[in-house]
Amino acid sequence: MSTAKKEYKRVTVKTLVDMKARGEKISMLTAYDFTMAKIVDGAGVDVILVGDSASNVMAGYETTLPITLDQMIYHASSVVRAANRALIVVDLPFGSYQSDPKEALRSAIRIMKESRAHSVKLEGGKEIKESIKRILNAGIPVMGHLGLTPQSIYKFGTYTVRAKEEEEAKRLIADAKMLERIGCYAIVLEKIPAALAKEVAESVSIPIIGIGAGPDVDGQVLVLHDMLGMTHEFHPRFLRRYLNLYDDMTSAIGQYVDDVKKQDFPNEEEKY
Repeated sequence: MSTAKKEYKRVTVKTLVDMKARGEKISMLTAYDFTMAKIVDGAGVDVILVGDSASNVMAGYETTLPITLDQMIYHASSVVRAANRALIVVDLPFGSYQSDPKEALRSAIRIMKESRAHSVKLEGGKEIKESIKRILNAGIPVMGHLGLTPQSIYKFGTYTVRAKEEEEAKRLIADAKMLERIGCYAIVLEKIPAALAKEVAESVSIPIIGIGAGPDVDGQVLVLHDMLGMTHEFHPRFLRRYLNLYDDMTSAIGQYVDDVKKQDFPNEEEKY
C-alpha cells in the first residue's frame, strides 16, 4: 500500500476515502474564524473542523453544550470564506439533532445553506441512527463521532478514556460498522484505547480519524488553539504542542504595553 502524498486541489469526502485506500494519513484541525482558517488551509491541512469546541476556546464556556446553531453557522461561514482546499466539516451543536430526526435535518440544512460548508458531524451511535439517516437521505455528507462524546459529558461525568471495558468496546465497534453501513463517510474516535481504535480502523472501509486514539488510525485531529499552545491549562496525554503561543503572545503584548507607557511607540519612523 502506497503512503506517498498525492496533491489534491480540493479535498472532498471521496478524497478521504481514497486517502485511506492509498495509506495516506489524513490531517484535520479545528478553526473558527477567517484569519486562522486562512492560515490552516494554506498550510495544507486536509480537513477543517468547525467544532463545537468553539464553545470552550472562543466563548469560554466549561463545556460544548451552550453553543447554539446560529453561532455554529456564524463560525462556519467565516471558515468557508477562508478555505480554498480543505474539506469543511461542521459540528451539529447539542440539542439540534438528538430529539427528532426532522429537527436534525432542519439543522443540517441550515448549516449547509447558510454557511456553505461541505458536511456535518454528529456525536453518537445507534441512539441517533434515524437522525443520521434522515440527513444522509437529503444528500448531506455526515461524519460520525464515537468514544468520548463531549456533548454527553454530564452522562459520562468525566472526560476519562472510554471503551476500556469489553462491553462498551463491543458497542463502539458495532456502532462504527452501523455508521459505515448507513452511509457516513468517516468517523472521529475520541479518547479510546489505541488497540481498539486500530481494530475499528481495520474493520471498516471509511476513514477513522483519531484524537487520543493512538497512531493506527487513518488520520488525526487536534484543536488548533491547543496544538499552537494558545491554551495552557489543558494537558491531556494525546496533545502535542507545536508552539508555545501563550508565552510568546503574552510577552509581545506586554512589550507593546511597556512601549506605549514609555512613549517609545510610535517612534519617528512610525508616524505620518
